[in-house]
Amino acid sequence: EIDKASGLMKVDRPQKYSSLPPALYGFIPQTYCDEKVRALANDKKVASGDRDPLDICVITERNIASNGFLVRAKTIGGLRLIDDNEADDKIISVMADDPLYAKVQSLKDMPEALIDRIRHYFLTYKDFPGRQQKVEIGAIYEREEALEVIAAAIADYDSKFKGE
Repeated sequence: EIDKASGLMKVDRPQKYSSLPPALYGFIPQTYCDEKVRALANDKKVASGDRDPLDICVITERNIASNGFLVRAKTIGGLRLIDDNEADDKIISVMADDPLYAKVQSLKDMPEALIDRIRHYFLTYKDFPGRQQKVEIGAIYEREEALEVIAAAIADYDSKFKGE
């Protein structure tokens, strides 16, 4: 996760179970999930955005084992994760110019089993022995709504960090 004070990557919570993300997992630079992202959740139990950059999964056939780099990605959809009454959306994308996914335009173009694997990961990734985190998926949405979430997270970032 990004450490907001230093701008560096940090480990905020070591994984307790053997669980690896089913895709590259990171964040979209210069985004922030706050009131505009919360409003898109359209759910009374969602009190706020998670006050972090917008998360993104980038599906690619390439195995990339390091972090701290930029990836060009094509948005295809997203998951509206609700974590402790906060909107914690996960944008799903494919790596731009990845020949295996070149024709993918939306979640409907992806194997259902892969989307199920991503859903399962996010429903269980915060669990650890003796405690299960209450995380739910409020919606799975397609490309157009994902682009709205990204725009809202950019607007939240601008409001928070650029004074707009």
